[in-house]
Amino acid sequence: MKIAVVGTGYVGLVTGTCFAETGNTVTCVDIDQEKVAKLNSGKITIYEPGLEQLFERNIKQERLHFTTDLAEGIKDAQIIFLALPTPPGEDGSADLKYILKVADDLGPLLKSYTVIVDKSTVPVGTADKVKERIAAKAKVEFSVVSNPEFLREGVAVEDFMKPDRVVIGTSSDKAKKVMEQLYAPFVRQGNPIIFMDERSAELTKYAANSFLATKITFMNEIANLCEILGADVDAVRKGMGTDNRIGKRFLFPGIGYGGSCFPKDVQALAKSSKDAAYDFKILNAVMNVNTVQKTKLIAPIKKYFNNSIKGKTIAVWGLSFKPHTDDIREAPALENIEELLKEGASIKVHDPEAMENVKRIFDDKIQFCKTPYEAASGADALFIATEWPEFRTPDFEKLGAILKNKAIFDGRNLYDLQQMKELGFTYYSIGRETING
Repeated sequence: MKIAVVGTGYVGLVTGTCFAETGNTVTCVDIDQEKVAKLNSGKITIYEPGLEQLFERNIKQERLHFTTDLAEGIKDAQIIFLALPTPPGEDGSADLKYILKVADDLGPLLKSYTVIVDKSTVPVGTADKVKERIAAKAKVEFSVVSNPEFLREGVAVEDFMKPDRVVIGTSSDKAKKVMEQLYAPFVRQGNPIIFMDERSAELTKYAANSFLATKITFMNEIANLCEILGADVDAVRKGMGTDNRIGKRFLFPGIGYGGSCFPKDVQALAKSSKDAAYDFKILNAVMNVNTVQKTKLIAPIKKYFNNSIKGKTIAVWGLSFKPHTDDIREAPALENIEELLKEGASIKVHDPEAMENVKRIFDDKIQFCKTPYEAASGADALFIATEWPEFRTPDFEKLGAILKNKAIFDGRNLYDLQQMKELGFTYYSIGRETING
């Protein structure tokens, strides 16, 4: 098939590359000339494990192309994916200006029957709006389909190539056949392609992400209660997770969720509910709890230093919102750094992938270090914000020697309590006993 993908951000680039990998000819369109030039020269613009190899192979095989010209990009395309940003507005609603602008532009460019696919996460009713905008200028038949993405950053290639399910919203039998043919190579093991109406597909994405955000937040509330009652959240988590009605995933407590999806999607669903005159009480609670949870460890840090961290140096391990990505959108690390700077602390940071992105925010206000140990050297305490694998088993003897105080404030519960006790660290985590070294 000939496919066009409008937008070369995270979703667009993964989508285009993975479709090319199954033999389709894909042209990706973006208005950013510098980005398109980089991509055409064979340089990938995001960090995602496994993507670079596929990207290079499909560039070489001339199945993957990039352009800034929309007319050129969609020429002869049977399917056009809209993978454009839908950033939250001040009221939490998803901003559809990018999608609707492209919809306006597409109408007069269509030459034959085309399936237009909303791949972006969009509010209920967006497919109707896109259809209306295209129809105003189109002279040929077309269909608008909702096909939300369920990609987890860090394992997006695997998620795309071997999806748990593919959700497709369409009221057109013609579009259904096209989409079935497109996705057939990805579901050969029997995972379902679930067809439904467009509005249900749009809501499915928001419902899934909001439920997962709720599950994380509930566990954080349990962790906070554990600290008060003297229980251990790790034991509680295991006791809950072995119940197959609940499952083991998304039960790990920490300093809140972040990223490009959960915060935005929870806000957008809450706003859609409000617009529909429905008070979605759970979502409001989720957002409020998560806001507080992100900076939960600031108070213990201040208490450890007798309520003043002015002049202290805090090492921060991890800047991305989760491991295996350079994405810092809504990352808890950023809010904690802001708070620590306000209190007069100096900050030294290390992250395997996200430091360049963070430099654009903090510049020379914080010190960027090449290794975790460089960040910890001479620091008064260590703060862990992201659970990168390389942080899980450090050389504790070396770490204890280079820190001024053997104090760790762990927002991701990476270390064993008994081990911390035996090593003589002061160790604060989430929902567990505090170890006073």
